[in-house]
Formats: sequence, C-alpha cells, structure tokens
Amino acid sequence: MIDEKITTGDFLPTDMDEPLRPKSFSDFVGQEAVKQNIAVFVEAAKMRGKPLDHVILYGPPGLGKTTLAKIIAHEMGRSLKMISAPSLERQGDLMALLTSLEAYDVLFIDEIHRLKRQLEEVLYSAMEDFKVDIILGEGTGAKTLRISLPPFTLVGATTRMGDITGPLRSRFGIIERFDYYDKESLEKILTRSAGILGVQVTAEGIREIASRSRGTPRIANRLLKRVADYALVEKKLPVDREFADYALRRLGVDEKGLDEMDRRILRVIIEQYRGGPVGLSALAASVSEEMETIEDVYEPFLIQQGFIQRTPRGRTAGRLAYEHLGFPFSKDDDDWLFGGESQ
Repeated sequence: MIDEKITTGDFLPTDMDEPLRPKSFSDFVGQEAVKQNIAVFVEAAKMRGKPLDHVILYGPPGLGKTTLAKIIAHEMGRSLKMISAPSLERQGDLMALLTSLEAYDVLFIDEIHRLKRQLEEVLYSAMEDFKVDIILGEGTGAKTLRISLPPFTLVGATTRMGDITGPLRSRFGIIERFDYYDKESLEKILTRSAGILGVQVTAEGIREIASRSRGTPRIANRLLKRVADYALVEKKLPVDREFADYALRRLGVDEKGLDEMDRRILRVIIEQYRGGPVGLSALAASVSEEMETIEDVYEPFLIQQGFIQRTPRGRTAGRLAYEHLGFPFSKDDDDWLFGGESQ
C-alpha cells in the first residue's frame, strides 16, 4: 500500500505552490536526463526490494529538486520526511529525525551544504550501515549505545555542490545536476499550471511569460500568478502576448527576464567599477544584498546568459550587459572603458 504522507512538522514552511507540483515522473517536465536516470534507479531498487541509493540533486534554486524528491518517495511508495539543514542545531535533532524513519522512507535534507560538520559524522554510519551511535554520560564513565535504523534513502538538495565535504559526498550513490529549462519546457509547465489555476491565457501569452522566466519553473509559476492578478483586476482575459508584456513590465521584468536587482548589479559593475573586476563583498555592499543571495540566486543566470563573467580577480560585466542597459562598450588593452573614455 502506498503511503503518500509527507511530514514537514516545524522544519519547512507550508508550500503555497504544492498544487502545481507534479506528482509523478510522467508529469515532471524538463530535466529529461535526470528524470530518466532517477526513474531507472527507482525501478531497479523496487525490483530488488532494496532502498534507493542515497541521492544528491544540485543546481540553481527553483528548478525542481524538492519536487523530484517528493516524486521519488511517491514512486517508491514510501513516506517523505523533509527538513532544511540549517534547522538542525544539535545531534539530538538529527537523531530524533533518523529514528522516526520507517523502512525505505525517504529523508529529504534541503541546503545540505549547510549541515554542521559534527552532524555529518552522525550521517556517515547512518548512510553506510544504517546505524547510529549515542554517547551516554561524560568522561571516563561515558558509554556508547549503538542504535540500528531501518534502511532508508537520503536525498540531499544543494545549490553549492562544492561546499559539501568529500567524505559526505562520497556516501551518495546517485549524483544528478539540474540545468536551467528551455523555453519549450517552460511553456509546457505554464500551460499545465494555467489549467490547474484556472487562468485563461493564450499560447502567445504563455510564450511571453516563459521567455522571461530565467529558465526557472518556480519563477515561471510566480510570474503567471502575478500576470493573472493584473488580468483579473484590469478585466483583460484571456491573457495575450501584449497584456503579458504590459504586466511583466509593471512587475519590473524586462524582455531578457532580468528584474530590478539584476539590472542594479550590472549597473554597479559598469558605473561604479568601470565594468570590473569587482569582488563579491564589495558588490554585495554596493547593492545592499547578501553575498550568498547574489552568488546563489542572481549570478548563475547572469553568468549563463553572458551578462557577467566571474574571474579570479572578481566579477566583470560582459558586452551583453552594456548593450542591454544601453551603455557603449569598448576594450582597450586590459582596461574596461565606460562611455568610450577611460575612467
């Protein structure tokens, strides 16, 4: 009997987008190589009657890592327990979570790169041998109690694969990378979401929203909802391309999918730092944003699209950034020029 219960407790906030999440591999659009690989591994585990090997899903935020973890649990016919690594403060927190698992359950740890090092040591034996050691008492009178765990699957999600320690990374048997979605996949996702939400939108309207969604389903669904809000208030249904363009510009999202913070980052690099290079800490201070947010949320897309480059000396603005913001661009030897004159 399939147990579809998902336990979040106090660990993760209620997901307002839950109705939009695919429930099976067949409903999951995009990430074809990842999806096909995981589907094969899940089926093989079921045929062997064994738990699925531990899984790491990594890539930029909003691409479906949490959704795929839920699908894995659903396809395995087991419960999913979810937690964010920063919420695990003490070994007792992790022990309580591990000992609450039942056979073949799936434990999902988001932001696993932020897991405290002392907690990793608890996971080593839990992942390899399905056992954990509890130390009772202190000093010379301390005793070690070994507790057996039911076999389970750990799914870790991260935006920073390089921040996961080697010993922890080596204990995952399945490692899959998520890439940004193409426009066709985003259009399929938006069409499905519009149907679920009851939003009337033309194919051209869907295409316009998809083209400005930064290759990210989470952003695509958010923009669809906000465009639908404008359409409802201004009584413009169905949403066509022209109205989608109008609403998205009101939201500050331009034709390349850049929002105000993206443009502010580019302007600061060009205007204040002559196109760069500029260090991350200086850039974060200049735009009043956290370094981690810039590095995890904004930079990956800007780098992929060629707006900025990350060099050993810092961030530099590319030609596309100058052209997109309407600044003249030239390069003379190793100096970046602004406005055609050396600054």
